Amino acid sequence: MAGVSAAAERCLALWFPAWPVTAWALATGADAERPVAVVAANRVTACSAAAVAEGVGVGQRRREAQSRCPQLVVLAVDEAVDAREFDPVVAAIERLSPGVQVIRPGLCVVRARGLARYLGDEALAAETILEAVVTETGVDSGRAGVADGVFAAVQASREATGVMVVPAGGAPGFLASLPIARLGDPVIADLLPRLGVHTLGGFAALTSAQVRDRFGAAGVRLHLLASGSDPRAVQPREPPPELAVRIDFEPPLTLVDQVAFASRASVAGFVDGLAAAGLACTEVRVEFSGENDEFFARTWLTPGVFDSAAITDRIRWQLQAAAGVQLHSPVTSVRLEPVAVDAAVHHVPGLFGLGPDERVHHAMSRVQAMLGHEGVLTGQVGGGRWLAERQVLVPWGDRPSVIQTADRPWPGQVPHPLPATVFPEPLPVRVQGVGGGEVAVDERGRLSTEPQALTVGGRPVSVTAWAGPWPVSERAWDGQRQRQANRFQMVDESGAAWLLWRDARGWWAEARYD
Repeated sequence: MAGVSAAAERCLALWFPAWPVTAWALATGADAERPVAVVAANRVTACSAAAVAEGVGVGQRRREAQSRCPQLVVLAVDEAVDAREFDPVVAAIERLSPGVQVIRPGLCVVRARGLARYLGDEALAAETILEAVVTETGVDSGRAGVADGVFAAVQASREATGVMVVPAGGAPGFLASLPIARLGDPVIADLLPRLGVHTLGGFAALTSAQVRDRFGAAGVRLHLLASGSDPRAVQPREPPPELAVRIDFEPPLTLVDQVAFASRASVAGFVDGLAAAGLACTEVRVEFSGENDEFFARTWLTPGVFDSAAITDRIRWQLQAAAGVQLHSPVTSVRLEPVAVDAAVHHVPGLFGLGPDERVHHAMSRVQAMLGHEGVLTGQVGGGRWLAERQVLVPWGDRPSVIQTADRPWPGQVPHPLPATVFPEPLPVRVQGVGGGEVAVDERGRLSTEPQALTVGGRPVSVTAWAGPWPVSERAWDGQRQRQANRFQMVDESGAAWLLWRDARGWWAEARYD
């Protein structure tokens, strides 16, 4: 075993503990020193050091973790964020040692020989890479391990407090004392301890024939890993092409049209670069930098794909909105970054074109280009008890952002069918009863008299039918946002139906059934 292990490739593994927590902190700007846990399938998969100090551990159920740390911040697994935030770390490593194999976000491995020969020492090579990661990304939680083979190097990084170097040929002895769970196979990790095998060394002591008879080919592969005879070599990733484009202006530009015109050629090159890579951009981030070190960025979406004209329009709209608000000085640069891309083959025109949806998209985009970003709006149904707060208007192409979701329970909301006309601001009305006096509602929901006439816009009409009241009471604990009212439905003599409410201020028309 020692001979095989000595001949194995020397690998350098870099591990960043609790990477999902670090990625969340990098993406949101939050404090990673808080007690934070990432949960999947109701179990903790990663947690911060502060959470560990409170008794939270990987594998715990969510309720148990929260009972040990009531102030625990619970996050859902977000693999996209983990991978996106790990890319700058990998890029920093690749500048010193090309050929990085990303095992998962937060864990990668490179060949140790090249950088170690250049610097003269494996430990110095690992320290140099960790320092580069801290300098370029600010991530200072990395640990490094150097050993024979990928598996032993990864285990060394997990055992290290900074850098651990396992001497050549020493992988079997280093792995022998580690628990059997390090193999990452739940079946073997559960069965072998019941048979009296608790460590990798105990598993390695079994013969290959015994392992093959009981666990098959998969067990033989794990047996080789436990023996320090990892047959795998580092499989370098293919670095993704640089798709972002930066446009610098010298001298800085002050007019919106100047910036849009000067960006046209670079925008066209940006789109052509994506096309050359077989990609189409569906979400783009536009960043502006000002002469006084100002910065303003926004992410844009589109129902289809971005072409050069559409991106130029977004540059113009964003700068118009930022001028005098986020940017008070001439523009020195614009940066375009494709946030989301799709395979270009999914957006190739068919034999008879792209169909009605694409024609609608082009028409809406054309109108939006003429009227501005807020010129074309699409409706989105949100949550709430009042109709005005349930209708959300989103600019064409933007991602719908609903603060209150419609799938939550909203006791007191209007049932279907909903009124066709909803007034953005409630209309003041008068509801009169017998004798001409205004109809009042007491605290028990009883009417002072039956409604006889409804006055909207100064024109009184007779009420032919009515229903109600339906009380609505919300936020009683909030002195400024609390609201109590009684809803009514009324039909006037012309056949129009109204949705009204009565509160302490009087009568109001919320919507009309057309």
